[in-house]
Amino acid sequence: MNNFVYLASQSPRRAQLLAQLGVVYELLLPAAQEDAEALERVLPRESPLAYVQRVTQLKLDAALARLQRRGLPTAPVLCSDTTVALGRQILGKPADAADAARMLAALSGKTHRVLTALALGTPTQRQSAVSVSRVTFATLSAAQIEAYVASGEPLGKAGAYAVQGRAAAHIEHINGSYSGIMGLPLFETAQLLRGMGFKC
Repeated sequence: MNNFVYLASQSPRRAQLLAQLGVVYELLLPAAQEDAEALERVLPRESPLAYVQRVTQLKLDAALARLQRRGLPTAPVLCSDTTVALGRQILGKPADAADAARMLAALSGKTHRVLTALALGTPTQRQSAVSVSRVTFATLSAAQIEAYVASGEPLGKAGAYAVQGRAAAHIEHINGSYSGIMGLPLFETAQLLRGMGFKC
């Protein structure tokens, strides 16, 4: 049975969610010279599902190489990636406030998908899963969008919002995994961890 897992994510939300499962973890974060953002570039005509699965596997590849490079004790590595999809359009992290406002205007009054892919692996074994949820936003006024963007919360978030933050005041309906929308679907995460000998 494994004693701990490496979490290869800079997201404090994912760390909090993983802690809910009672699993001991250590962070395995990229060094300053690693271009982690480059892994998240969208390929031409790539579907949201293919994108999130590919990026998560690339993150796992990078994290396993990092583990070996640093000479750390062997343990499974957990990676995750979340994207927001409006139809086939992928809404990643906004480049700036104007980009965040554009995304929120596009989501206003519509239902979109939130896809979170997981990968748990060692150099010799890999498991993966995907959680797909649907989120419906109320119609947002220009003033509401401006106020939310001004809070700073949309920056660094896929789709320019955080379901656990102020955006919750504008979400009419959720169908799926709340923790998955946050960035780490706990049901699927627990299944993968159990498959590698963890107790959850």
